[in-house]
Amino acid sequence: MAKPGYGKRSAPDQRPRTRDDFALLPTRERYVAGFVDHLPEGAAMSVKTLAKQLPLYGQQAISTALNALSVAGHLRRVRCPVVGAGDETRWVFRTFWSRTARDNEWWNTYLATEQATLAAALEPEASALDTAPPPWAPAEDPPPAPEGPDTKQAPEPAAVPQQRTPARAPDTEPAPPAPAAGPATPHTAGASPAYLALARLGRDDHRLTLSADDCAALEALAAEWLARGVSVDYLTSALAAGLPAKVDSPVGFLRRRLNDKVPPRLPTAGSLSPGAPAPARRLLVECTDCGRPGPPQALPDGLCRLCRTTHSGAAENSPRPAEIADVKAHMTNLRDLLKPV
Repeated sequence: MAKPGYGKRSAPDQRPRTRDDFALLPTRERYVAGFVDHLPEGAAMSVKTLAKQLPLYGQQAISTALNALSVAGHLRRVRCPVVGAGDETRWVFRTFWSRTARDNEWWNTYLATEQATLAAALEPEASALDTAPPPWAPAEDPPPAPEGPDTKQAPEPAAVPQQRTPARAPDTEPAPPAPAAGPATPHTAGASPAYLALARLGRDDHRLTLSADDCAALEALAAEWLARGVSVDYLTSALAAGLPAKVDSPVGFLRRRLNDKVPPRLPTAGSLSPGAPAPARRLLVECTDCGRPGPPQALPDGLCRLCRTTHSGAAENSPRPAEIADVKAHMTNLRDLLKPV
């Protein structure tokens, strides 16, 4: 069996199984088709897996047989996008199988229906993107923070840039506690989150100890990271990851990392036009032979242009059944002549 979401998928409206299924196919293709037809939903359909289960033929023979079954209208290989965690999109690979041979028009119509089903499944996510700002968007016009002894500090989320976390208003949260460096100074009183994150590095790892002037010099670079939607924990983790055994100049080392490893700027709610549709996630057909993807109309018989030309040439040059019978009869006659009298 393949992983969940992958593998064999049976096409609808197939006739019941009979002893004459695939009777018009050559022996090898009939053998492979009968085996595939009895596989359960979600079974692995790779050439290597099928070759392990079919002892009569190797991988090359199985691959050629699947190409022939694709041309005969029994299967199509496709890749489908599915929504992963956050904004991640992953592709699953499926083989649609039909016991009843179908022509290209039927397959194109059926795969278009699958595409419409896929779009409908992803429509709620697209609507959410149009109506609500993404989690990395800065809050506009934040309400004033409540003042008083009952004000509680919100926990800092430990997140990577792609993780969906609530938008953080930098001016409404109490700043995280400053490192234990004595009484408050003009630098630490009302310091920005970027400044305090840099000051905290030395407490977490002595190799990154910075002075007050160093923190002030690097504050603008660190603030640029926070403006791109990352959290303070992500900033400090990225700066402190994979340190060398000795850091001669912490300020120079951190300045280089702040410049070289700056994260990408993610889109905000204002960058998405209100009526703009979500990016299209298409269902693509794969060439049964080489795996090249494309829309269903561009791969008739489930083969790309190059593989289809190669398959047509091989079919034209293959010997006919009558020729095979003549060769066998000739070889039998030669063996009879060579027998001792």
